[in-house]
Amino acid sequence: MNEPLIDNGLEVLSEDECLRLLGGAALGRVAVTIGALPAVFPVNYSVAEGTILFKTAEGTKLTAALRNAVVAFEVDWADRQYHEGWSVLAIGTAGEIGEQDRPRFEKVAPRPWARGERNRLIGIRIEFVSGRRIRHDLPADLERGGFEPAG
Repeated sequence: MNEPLIDNGLEVLSEDECLRLLGGAALGRVAVTIGALPAVFPVNYSVAEGTILFKTAEGTKLTAALRNAVVAFEVDWADRQYHEGWSVLAIGTAGEIGEQDRPRFEKVAPRPWARGERNRLIGIRIEFVSGRRIRHDLPADLERGGFEPAG
């Protein structure tokens, strides 16, 4: 097993670990731009075939998808008692799932948690993923800062 890569006391997660954590959560945040300003929206989601899936209605998220915008997607977890947690950031191009692919993705798409008509299926094709984990069980010599593999 490889030792963790450390950046200023944070464990840098591997791509596989990021994808595992991303696939194991259900609520995340999609970040789009409106003009030059960022806007972040919570969505419940699923992951299939390297694509983050969520349903939406008419509005900002759909508009971004229809113009094939590059968006950011973030998911995290925190333990308030032990002050540990992780965060994963995925970046990709958003788009509405087309009629040809919709039957395949509809089977694994989440049912929206929010009320209202949300029948537009959006996919974010994951092109880049990164993550960090706050850990308190790291050896003291690794917490000096900077990037350095253990061992």
